[in-house]
Amino acid sequence: MLALEQKATALKDGSINVSAQPFGGGVRILNSNSLREMLGEIEFDSEHSKQKQDFRILITPSKWALVKSYCLDHLASPDDHEIESTPDRELIEEFEETLHVDIKPGQYTVEPLGIVIEDNPVLTENWYARGYPTVRVYRTYQVQIIDLDLCELMLAANDKYSDQELVALAAKDLKNGGSGRINSVVALPLNRVTEAYRALPLELRYKNIVIEDRNLDESVLAILGNIDVPQYQRL
Repeated sequence: MLALEQKATALKDGSINVSAQPFGGGVRILNSNSLREMLGEIEFDSEHSKQKQDFRILITPSKWALVKSYCLDHLASPDDHEIESTPDRELIEEFEETLHVDIKPGQYTVEPLGIVIEDNPVLTENWYARGYPTVRVYRTYQVQIIDLDLCELMLAANDKYSDQELVALAAKDLKNGGSGRINSVVALPLNRVTEAYRALPLELRYKNIVIEDRNLDESVLAILGNIDVPQYQRL
């Protein structure tokens, strides 16, 4: 079973986006000295990223090769002192935000998978920096939930809301003065997902697709190492 984080986001222009994507998020910068030597003053993509020290920064195209090399060097180390290179913090935060549970290390296992590079800029759907042309380096992991009660909770969340119901909840939250964001969980058979992508021509795989009435973000492809995608270089 493949579990994804589902996000419904209502924007002030009236549009609402609902998509499922892998659990995970921005890598946190732990020590910015080397980055500052390389880039000068760091310009984050939003005030939110700056406050959290998320590695979501604005760079000129000429700096991408340097930044990419920096990421590859530091993400390969499980105990790096300059940038966060393990998934635990993001996993804990997202389970709290999505399911309102405090997930513990004994409830899951983590196995490193590899690194995925997306060299060609695409417009980000990130809520805080929507529309920026973005290149990415992903550090991917296989996380297995081994706590049966938590598995049942995730499956119940999958059954709780349809995409249409999440759209209505996000719109209502924004109207009532909230952030306009509602999170849930999508759980799909892994073979169903891989078969759906393999059925597409190679040049058409990198896009949102709908599986069992669930809208999957193209970033799901980053964690499916057995699916060829021209846009990704897997290391």
